[in-house]
Amino acid sequence: MKKVSFYLSTTILLIMFCIPMQAQQVGEQQKWAISLHGGAGGASSSLTPERVAVYEQHLAEALNIGKVILTNGGAALDAVEAVVRYLEDCPLFNAGHGAVATAEGRHELDAAIMDGSNLMAGAIAGVTDIKNPISTARMVMEKTPHVLLIGTGASSFAKQHGAEIVENEYFSTPARLEQIRRIREQKEESDPRGTVGCVALDVNGNLAAATSTGGMSGKMWGRVGDVPIIGSGTYANNNTVAISGTGHGELWIRQVVAFQVSALMEYKGLSLQEAADEVIWNKIDKMEGSGGGIVCVDKQGNVALVFNTGMMHRAWAQSSGAWGVGVLK
Repeated sequence: MKKVSFYLSTTILLIMFCIPMQAQQVGEQQKWAISLHGGAGGASSSLTPERVAVYEQHLAEALNIGKVILTNGGAALDAVEAVVRYLEDCPLFNAGHGAVATAEGRHELDAAIMDGSNLMAGAIAGVTDIKNPISTARMVMEKTPHVLLIGTGASSFAKQHGAEIVENEYFSTPARLEQIRRIREQKEESDPRGTVGCVALDVNGNLAAATSTGGMSGKMWGRVGDVPIIGSGTYANNNTVAISGTGHGELWIRQVVAFQVSALMEYKGLSLQEAADEVIWNKIDKMEGSGGGIVCVDKQGNVALVFNTGMMHRAWAQSSGAWGVGVLK
């Protein structure tokens, strides 16, 4: 009887303590978060309330794509790719269809994606004919031993793996053609800011980041910015945070912006908000010609959106039900 009593007592203790702990762990695993951006810049006088509403509508639609994937238990990697593909297809943003043009009037696109669970990453740069660069960047990560492919080599690889190939004119829009005309006539300055990106935490605790861009308007042929440079415009690490940036790419490269945020969290113990603020306000903001922002999600599902410009197209959501969409500061 004593043995039976002992086993009963042990079973009761296990029920009382182990099961609640397990339930708590499951509850924690169900947490997800997502944040995205559609580029940063100065608040233009042409940005009417009606125009803001159009941008916010598309940002909300992109956000919902990611929310559906994460709510249904999908992977962060799938969520960020799907969101960025939507933004690449939307003519309002500087990526894919709607990308800015080089000084010669062509379009050269860059993209990168990173899996925080294993630090695997893929990127492409200077491509002129890949409809959705972000998906080819993922192919580079998953189907090659490399991280970065460029130009015709990246295009050849994309064709071999079934990526949709388009004429360079596909990326043009009337607004971008007018923009490059004004830059050539010195009626408008070249703008280094403009990118789309998404970061996410899934219910399994994995982080991912994806970024895509047409680069700097009026840029030199062959110029590559921060987006495909892992650690500068794109970074994800399950130990810390996933980050996607939008801004003056040369500065983002010099400051290794995305990795700096992660490093401040990992090595100095800063919170997500503290690390993001430190990099944008105390590093980037003090550099000549600075301007831009970052969207971040950490391993606990916290979200940070920090920018030092007049606006940043942005949206975010968490499994708690909290969410937001905005354009102006």
